[in-house]
Amino acid sequence: MNRFRFARKPTLAVEQATFADGHVHIAGLDEVGRGAWAGPLVAGAVLLTAAELAPCRRLRRLVRDSKTLSEKQRERAYDALTQKIAWAVGMVSHAELDCCGLTAANQLAMERAIAALPRQPAFLLVDGRGFLFAVPNRQIIDGDNSVFCIAAASIIAKVTRDRMMVALHRRYPAYGFAHHKGYGTPEHQAALTQFGPCAIHRRSYRPIFDCMKTKERTPSFRKSDKPAKL
Repeated sequence: MNRFRFARKPTLAVEQATFADGHVHIAGLDEVGRGAWAGPLVAGAVLLTAAELAPCRRLRRLVRDSKTLSEKQRERAYDALTQKIAWAVGMVSHAELDCCGLTAANQLAMERAIAALPRQPAFLLVDGRGFLFAVPNRQIIDGDNSVFCIAAASIIAKVTRDRMMVALHRRYPAYGFAHHKGYGTPEHQAALTQFGPCAIHRRSYRPIFDCMKTKERTPSFRKSDKPAKL
């Protein structure tokens, strides 16, 4: 069954209202990778002006919350979006996330995405709550379901991160990153149990922390440690 047919179609109503309030450049923001056990956290940013609403209406048929799209649908939407509108991504590595925590990492990834845009927005439309920005903003729970520019940002972030995880799979093939993209699937759990964490795992996350503790408690014998034959 095609989830795309039943997914809510984001509208441009919030963007239109924001432009009507006098804001010239607005940015939609969303992130992916919060729940992953490995790899970076990636935020996407999409920059719009009122003049770009017309092409965005034509793109609406491709755009949904990235989680509701198949990989093929996301790639098609990504190609169309990145050719028609201004965009950027911001990334926080697994090591940075371990140091600063998930909430701060989420904020930092979005700030980096904003800074990478070709022009700084006057207003932000952000998926979620609890962020602090110097720029005026509106934070919307499940914004990727209802607001076009947030959904577009979610697609750009998701495709960017997925491609990174496929590349990392080639470096760490035992973990299956190309398949689960670092999330906690049974395949990923089995690899962790067998091999322990690799360099890109988030050691501050409970499953990885617990795996490391288990590995520490598991005796490992060197040849010289083996009991002598009687």
